[in-house]
Amino acid sequence: MCKYAGRSSKGGMMGPQMRPTCVISCTAVIAILALGPGCAARYTADWTSLDARPLPKWFDEAKIGIFVHWGVFSVPGFGQYSEWFWYWWQSKKRAAEVEFMQRNYPTGFKYADFAHKFHAEFFDPGTWAEIFQASGAKYVVFTSKHHEGFTNWPSADSWNWNSMDTGPHRDLVGELAAAIRNRSLHFGLYHSLFEWYHPLFLSDQASGFKTQNFVARKTLPELVNLVMAYKPDLIWSDGDWSAPDTYWNSTQFLAWLYNDSPVKDVVVTNDRWGKGCYCKHGGYYNCADRFTPGKLPDHKWEKCQSIDTLSWGYRRDMRLSELMDLPSIIKDMVYVVAMGGNYLLNVGPMADGMIAPLFEERLRGLGAWLKINGEAIYGSKPWRVQTENSTATVWYTAKNSTVYAIMLGWPSKQPLQLTSPKTSGATKITLLNYPTVPLKWAPVKQRTGLLIVLPAMPVSAGNAWTLRLEGVA
Repeated sequence: MCKYAGRSSKGGMMGPQMRPTCVISCTAVIAILALGPGCAARYTADWTSLDARPLPKWFDEAKIGIFVHWGVFSVPGFGQYSEWFWYWWQSKKRAAEVEFMQRNYPTGFKYADFAHKFHAEFFDPGTWAEIFQASGAKYVVFTSKHHEGFTNWPSADSWNWNSMDTGPHRDLVGELAAAIRNRSLHFGLYHSLFEWYHPLFLSDQASGFKTQNFVARKTLPELVNLVMAYKPDLIWSDGDWSAPDTYWNSTQFLAWLYNDSPVKDVVVTNDRWGKGCYCKHGGYYNCADRFTPGKLPDHKWEKCQSIDTLSWGYRRDMRLSELMDLPSIIKDMVYVVAMGGNYLLNVGPMADGMIAPLFEERLRGLGAWLKINGEAIYGSKPWRVQTENSTATVWYTAKNSTVYAIMLGWPSKQPLQLTSPKTSGATKITLLNYPTVPLKWAPVKQRTGLLIVLPAMPVSAGNAWTLRLEGVA
């Protein structure tokens, strides 16, 4: 049957217009997913089977990604965690957001009105892609839809609340996907499973998630559409925490994604697929935002971190002291890679499509550091010892038979002592700034540990240097 669906003015989303849409059951959506080519599925719709899927090799080798939070929330661009502006203002009635609206916007102004100011007039996907490539990142994760529900592509299931119908009048996902791939980077999509104020989600929530109308008519159709239209190499799921994976039908979607979708052999997924899933089920683990494990995890993981320490979305009121400087970014990234993780560094573009010059400066600085030290990062593995702190804080990585010692800060005294490597007659030490110049060294304690005579300190804006250790164990 067909009913009228849309965004009610009471719900605060998009205007009074309504459109006819066919109501299909959640069972029907899953049946459609199951009808893809290759009926002999390798993976079944259960976590035991799905969790056994090997992670595509490219992801672990990439190590560095760029996260991009961009949407209608970029227009107000205000307050801590600005991407949650609508929720802080309407649901929590947080004082800062309420006062901001009272001071700057007329009575009756609705969040949906911000969408008409989301022009993206300076958005040049080629420029973004060049900046991201210059950062040394190997993949990009772009916000297709955040919790506000506005889609950055012309979703047929988000009528009048998408970037083609309203605001930029452009397919932001499609344009950026093409530009990113033109730079030979992997393209991924962030997607929020839920939407704060969508009437169907609120209705399902009121039923205790016994009904699944939002999943059948919104979440799953849009996920399938994103995969078929843009063929992402990564799906970064979020917004799952209020309902179990059985409500979201996550295992059915993932089984289709891994078995029959056009990206089945390359796609990578995270762990946010339902309440209780994170750090337990899915592809790699994000766990909590800014996940910082204290010991080496036994599962591939990723830390997402934002240059703006107070927000993922752009804040017009941000201060310099609230931004990560380059040494802080490199210190964080080196720790993550040494602990076997990937590092996903976030920027929030302005509503007009510009990336703030300070964000660009940080990204280019990271890339400059990686041009010298990248061989210790890309394709590396954790070593048997992750870190030590004798004469300097050092993090270790390894690749094939080579060990890398990344120094966070130049040692205050000579020689540098490393207590963990076991030397041999074939041991050779070089600094990646001067890769063809062997350094003088001497063993200690029957070849367990060594002393290294360092050269004059090379300039490093990131305040980190890498030693290549060959012939050590």
